[in-house]
Amino acid sequence: MSNVVITGAQWGDEGKGKIVDLLTEDADYIVRYQGGHNAGHTVVIGDKEFILHLIPSGILRPGKKCVIGNGVVIDPHALLAEIDGLNEKGIEIRDNFFISGRAHIIMPYHRAIEKESEKLKGSLRIGTTGRGIGPSYADKIARVGIRIVDLIDREVFREKLRINLQEMNYFLERLYGVKGFVLDDVYHEYMGYAEKLRGFVADTALLLDRAIGEGKNILFEGAQGTHLDVDHGTYPYVTSSNATSGGACTGSGVGPTKIDKVLGVVKAYTTRVGSGPFPTELKDSTGEYLRERGREYGATTGRPRRCGWFDALATSYAAKVNGFTQMAITKLDVLDDLEEIKICVGYRYNGKRYDEMPSELKVLEGCEPVYESMEGWRASTSGISKYEALPHKAKRYIERVKELIGIEIDIISTGFRRDETILLRKIF
Repeated sequence: MSNVVITGAQWGDEGKGKIVDLLTEDADYIVRYQGGHNAGHTVVIGDKEFILHLIPSGILRPGKKCVIGNGVVIDPHALLAEIDGLNEKGIEIRDNFFISGRAHIIMPYHRAIEKESEKLKGSLRIGTTGRGIGPSYADKIARVGIRIVDLIDREVFREKLRINLQEMNYFLERLYGVKGFVLDDVYHEYMGYAEKLRGFVADTALLLDRAIGEGKNILFEGAQGTHLDVDHGTYPYVTSSNATSGGACTGSGVGPTKIDKVLGVVKAYTTRVGSGPFPTELKDSTGEYLRERGREYGATTGRPRRCGWFDALATSYAAKVNGFTQMAITKLDVLDDLEEIKICVGYRYNGKRYDEMPSELKVLEGCEPVYESMEGWRASTSGISKYEALPHKAKRYIERVKELIGIEIDIISTGFRRDETILLRKIF
């Protein structure tokens, strides 16, 4: 038995979907523990590409049990659309899928409030996906959120909705100057969702506890990445949940003593989507090259990702706050044609050198990266599945990353497909 958490070590989009898909071969349960449908995991199997937003990537393997934990916020319409899309591609979703009754749901007023709030901020906007994630989490913390168990109880749902709409419509109409929502319209729409989701609802904390007692392997799948974590990320340019490994416990109901390993996933370079500090961002032809070669466009939104060199300070910080026991490095092949490759080994701000990632936003926004340069390998690594077959200079790059972070690299991805992977040590 082994319980493993997979967490992004950068600003999300590290290629976790592929790594999760690989490891689900040995996992019995795959658990999504935070975030909403603002996240997207892309998995390529043969000539088919699957983009998943809420349902764990393990759904693509027969015989696996997939769980959406209590830490996730769920848009019922988006979830049902995802289920229908998978069914159309021949992926059956029945008794292999469970939703925590304690998970909170995203309401239409959450989307409206987020959209209008971003408009009001102007140049100070965070750059959210506008899908209502933040306001849903805000309601959860304010103790006025609506959970899945509330949704499937008609009387409870209608009363909670009635109370919430009084306040939400006031905000929308008085503060933002837009039309509010009609109780009956929202009620009837969501009752339709309730009937379709009812059969998937379970107390997933108890479900997972039984699975652990039976010696099952459990894989906890995080969304976004460490530097989008609401506590440990580049606040306020973050997501609204704990994307770090600790979120796996609070977001699933599995205690920390039951976690055996934490695998950090990092790109061979760095990207981020939306606003916020990004010390190694490249706004030149090299940045454009990384974007096009790496197909760096959001799986959920299609937005182009900002691209830059590998940031050892940001990744080292992620290793510490997550407690990584091992790492996976993805998209090594994207660097194949570069003559020179740089690694950020420090920041400089107002004449001061930083060798650890600072928490001050003004430092991160105004610092200059201190780089270490390495020769590129100028040879194809695409599809290589044996470490010995990598070019010597590519091995040197990987070893230098490992040395700077202080964590063993056990998986190296050299392409989008399952078999384009070097597995140095088994995770389960």
